Amino acid sequence: MKILVIEDDPKATALMLKGLKDQGHDADHAPDGKSGLSQAMSGQYDVLIVDRMLPFMDGMAVIMALRALGVDTPALILSALGSLEDRLHGLRNGGDDYLTKPCSLGELIARVELLGRRRSSQKAETSLKVGDLEMDLLARKVKRAGRAIELHPREFKLLEYLMRNAGSVVTRTMLLENVWEFHFDPQTNVIEVHIARLRQKIDRDFGSPLIHTVRGAGYCLRA
Repeated sequence: MKILVIEDDPKATALMLKGLKDQGHDADHAPDGKSGLSQAMSGQYDVLIVDRMLPFMDGMAVIMALRALGVDTPALILSALGSLEDRLHGLRNGGDDYLTKPCSLGELIARVELLGRRRSSQKAETSLKVGDLEMDLLARKVKRAGRAIELHPREFKLLEYLMRNAGSVVTRTMLLENVWEFHFDPQTNVIEVHIARLRQKIDRDFGSPLIHTVRGAGYCLRA
């Protein structure tokens, strides 16, 4: 996960950043409320860790400002204020969890990971769309410009991978590993055959192609 730590205590910050990175997370730091708000407004983070007492702008004000702007990134509030009233105030004003200082690093990371998993499950995709191409992941159906397209299971999986990475070049190795689950190159033309079949089905009868060959690199699906 990508996590933003908004904390002004250098020692606490160093400990949290190390602990998060040791668990494989990508962690950034903001040393005060104003810079934390500026970074968090991007919406690029999976979870925020927000100290309540911060320079320039306190943590509760940061969270309330983000919610007013429509940024719904889960926020774990850290505070030395641990009364029931303080905790309820934090949770009622945009916080998603509240942890009282001093706290265990292990518990903090576990709570952060729980917030991240909860958000991922809430945001689970049920459909994909690139231009006029649509994929229903639940019904396992595909249509372009409103016209239904029949795909075999492997073609569906290949198209799903291309759509999830729309606009980016995917290499032969990426396709072998993620679509065929091969961790070696079988030295066959299986990818080329399936790409050709997909092109026949989703590009041939339509005005503009979606599947593009990038010479020497791979393939790219883009509108």
